[in-house]
Amino acid sequence: MTRIAIVTGSTRPGRINDQVAQWVLEQTKPRAEADFEVVDIADFRLPLLDEPYPAAQQKYQNNHTKLFSEKIAQFDGYIFIVAEYNHSVTGALKNALDYLNVEFNNKAAGFVSYGSKGGARAVEHLRVIASELQLAHVRNQVMFSIFSDVENFETFNPAGQSASDLGAMLDQLIPWTRAMEYVRNEVLVSVT
Repeated sequence: MTRIAIVTGSTRPGRINDQVAQWVLEQTKPRAEADFEVVDIADFRLPLLDEPYPAAQQKYQNNHTKLFSEKIAQFDGYIFIVAEYNHSVTGALKNALDYLNVEFNNKAAGFVSYGSKGGARAVEHLRVIASELQLAHVRNQVMFSIFSDVENFETFNPAGQSASDLGAMLDQLIPWTRAMEYVRNEVLVSVT
């Protein structure tokens, strides 16, 4: 079965990122084409990147990196929950992505974002990072406003259109995830 991680993008106390991730997970329950699971980067307590070797070499020295690598490698695709901080991705998400490389290669990604402008600028930055990680990212994304979809800047309460936006993104992400499984198999064949 195709497995897709819903990856949180913030570790800040009081964040709504985990609420958005849980909302996405709830919306995916009727989808039988893939299994979905929330992966909270806060659970791995990743310090500022402290690995001595480039991630592409996978010579991980620290247990937190090994655990994070093992978890991320289990999935065929990803939905990143992207908070926009200062017109870009959070430092916590960028740091988590910098820990790994090969684990993301030739897989697919979609984005659910929020911010003053729906998190659009953060996703544009994340698309560049995803490309370097060889993640095939889909066009459709879901965007939430911190002004209309978040009550008092602390309780996530999305508008009705959001579920159909997520459905459109999933309609792209799931086939792309499956297609990238074929790509990964072709890469393995050409290496051996």
